[in-house]
Amino acid sequence: MAWDLIYWLICFCIDLALFASSLYQYVMLTDLEADYINPYELSSRINQLVVPEFVVHIVFCALFLLTQHWFMFLITVPITCYIVMLFVKQQHLIDVTEVFRVLNTEKKCRLVKLGFYFSLLAIIIVRLFISGILFPRSGSEEFDLRASFLEF
Repeated sequence: MAWDLIYWLICFCIDLALFASSLYQYVMLTDLEADYINPYELSSRINQLVVPEFVVHIVFCALFLLTQHWFMFLITVPITCYIVMLFVKQQHLIDVTEVFRVLNTEKKCRLVKLGFYFSLLAIIIVRLFISGILFPRSGSEEFDLRASFLEF
């Protein structure tokens, strides 16, 4: 059970990082729309985050696959396929010259990703609660925090 708790804590941290990255990108696009930031600075800031976000999401999806959490894997597959499609078509970076033309589309894309990561975060929090609070010990033995660290 301790490994399950650690696994869901890792998933929580990964999903929180993906959520924060999408929120940052959405706020930056909103700042461009309000003319608080110039297009060159926006594209350089967002483009440096896109590929690491894609890699982390693909690792996140593969982690669900390798640990045989099929429901969570099937939830993350559509976004992973979309990410791969953008990368193959080379449409994953924001172009400075076309940023205003695609601004609304990029904002909607980031908003959908925010909703997806938020709903995934809610599911992970429930699973974290189930594995950590409801089933903290195996059998009838007393839970000892010091002993659980020594098992590693």
